[in-house]
Amino acid sequence: MATDRNEAWREELRKAKSPKERTAQPRVQMNSLDPKYRARCREEVNQGLTAEQAVAEASRCMDCPNPTCMTGCPVSINIPGFIKNIERGEFIQAADVLKETSALPAVCGRVCPQEKQCESQCMYVKMKKEPVAIGYLERFAADYARENDTKKAAPSIKKNGIKIAVVGSGPAGLSFAGDMIKKGYNVTVFEALHEIGGVLKYGIPEFRLPNKVVEAEIDNLRALGVVFIKNCIVGKTITVDELKADGFKGIFVASGAGLPRFMGIEGENLTGIMSSNEYLTRVNLMDAGNPDTDTPVLKGKNVVVVGGGNTAMDSVRTALRMGAERAIIVYRRSEEEMPARLEEVHHAKEEGVEFMTLHNPIQYIGDENGRVTKVRLQKMELGEPDASGRRSPVEIPGAIEEIECDEVIVSIGVSPNPIVPNSVAGLSVGRKGTIEVNENMQSSIPMLFAGGDIVRGGATVILAMGDGRRAAAAMDEYLNK
Repeated sequence: MATDRNEAWREELRKAKSPKERTAQPRVQMNSLDPKYRARCREEVNQGLTAEQAVAEASRCMDCPNPTCMTGCPVSINIPGFIKNIERGEFIQAADVLKETSALPAVCGRVCPQEKQCESQCMYVKMKKEPVAIGYLERFAADYARENDTKKAAPSIKKNGIKIAVVGSGPAGLSFAGDMIKKGYNVTVFEALHEIGGVLKYGIPEFRLPNKVVEAEIDNLRALGVVFIKNCIVGKTITVDELKADGFKGIFVASGAGLPRFMGIEGENLTGIMSSNEYLTRVNLMDAGNPDTDTPVLKGKNVVVVGGGNTAMDSVRTALRMGAERAIIVYRRSEEEMPARLEEVHHAKEEGVEFMTLHNPIQYIGDENGRVTKVRLQKMELGEPDASGRRSPVEIPGAIEEIECDEVIVSIGVSPNPIVPNSVAGLSVGRKGTIEVNENMQSSIPMLFAGGDIVRGGATVILAMGDGRRAAAAMDEYLNK
């Protein structure tokens, strides 16, 4: 029956629009707030698509017999399935398709690098045309369901009585929990902080990912039966051995990479210099941007952010919203080599962020009170490609300049959280502190699996979610041998 219905749908769509008509349509543009307005407020920048825009964009999808877009999705979303539901105006059904494989569709629709994943595999790219806006459509369907789905009844799940523990409530942990609860396990998520969501809460600003969106996704997991325990550090508050003694038969570690990295240059300990982890956590999780809260945070007027990734963009755009008069990105490579999403770079430029590419900090200079006042920069040029394939930055001898600043935010990467790896006897740990796992995300301790930043050292939201899904499938198989 399902096959017959799909064939009927395809015939209906072919009659509605010819392939030539579909490919002739331009890609929809995301609606967004005015740059001058949004740079001084915490409102979400991207405003989403209207229903009319979503249907029009969905109609660009050619419903390929071999949907290559799905090969670029780490969580294997049925992309043609949800998009064709949108084209028919069946928005709730589109969201239902998303939820079959993704625990966080509204999150992924906002922060995943679709341009490097699913959209990069769209057949339109081969045709030298802009790909179908899969991310925009995912966000639309998830948002529509959140705001309009009145039934919201949790599916009936047959429980198997087996207890599973999840360490960390970031994207890997939430994705794993969602899959395991649907398989019938009793899932408990242990979170070290006072809010559930991990990096989705402390690392990504509300102007890019509103907390209410994250909370709604978490509430969906609660409705399925996932239990969340906050303010509990596995490895300190409770040990892995104690979890075993409490009857947990499987443990998934998704404790992230919460240790910031610094460059180790002169003056780095001056007042006014901090990591992006600390800065964003204070503002996002601890509400330091709210004048009614007591959380202290520096509010520089001339802010330098060192780095070129999404976290650097989040930090520099947050600095503007915290009152900075001048906000500068300092990055040692060229703009073309920035790992940040093009959309984030574009938004930062619209909001007035300055970019000093091919510059690298070599010294911070402070005043008599130990407060940073200047950063000394080495000008760079691109040399031969390094191991990652990017051209290595090389110093230009004697090319030094200084710029004034009263706050510096360092965003050059993170290291794995060491608490769990250091607290479990017999656990194989890599040179950089990551938990070593096999292709099934299983560690050297058979009942302990791991994924996300604690394995990768640093990962996107969607790659972490992919780890969670793979670990859930593998643990289920392991427990049912």
